[in-house]
Amino acid sequence: MSTTRELGAVMVMWGLALGLSAVAPTDALTWFFEVLPVLIAAPLMWVTRTRFTLTRVLLWTAFVHGLILIIGGHYTYAEVPIGFWLQDAFDFSRNHYDRIGHVAQGFGPALLTREVLLRCTPLKPGKLVFAIAVCMPLAFSAFYEMIEWWTAIILDENATAFLGTQGDPWDTQADMLMALLGAIIGQLVLGRLQSKQLRSLGQT
Repeated sequence: MSTTRELGAVMVMWGLALGLSAVAPTDALTWFFEVLPVLIAAPLMWVTRTRFTLTRVLLWTAFVHGLILIIGGHYTYAEVPIGFWLQDAFDFSRNHYDRIGHVAQGFGPALLTREVLLRCTPLKPGKLVFAIAVCMPLAFSAFYEMIEWWTAIILDENATAFLGTQGDPWDTQADMLMALLGAIIGQLVLGRLQSKQLRSLGQT
């Protein structure tokens, strides 16, 4: 399991990253919306650190996901430099950093869902847990797309940077597909390691 020291390190690094990203962001409103999940998750993780200590694999996956959000918030997803580098290197038609963000939107939450199910319900590792842990991030991804839709209606042209569609009419569907793939890949790559860390606590 992760330790309070590791969690503290994550909190400090997130704090530093948030501080740096808040300096002259490309769009201040977009910055707030994009980093909001980190601002919510960080205190929750700290408050529940003794009652629900995360496995190391989940803690550090959450940390990376948080950094992806923070970087995207500073530049806006359509303007992140690494996305332009990938665009040039692979001759992409657009900056695909937002695709990375949506893969992470499935990857980490799938592991979180899996950990909650295995620790808080009678369910055991298997097909049902795998399926639920795929469906939950996919459902959240769909809900997030609705949030973007509502934000666009409220803010009108001021929501352009937050939406980051870059003129792609299928951006919403592609984002949800990326979350689906992320949820599947996350469990296939790290599910066994997560189970091993849970077994050390007698949780599975």
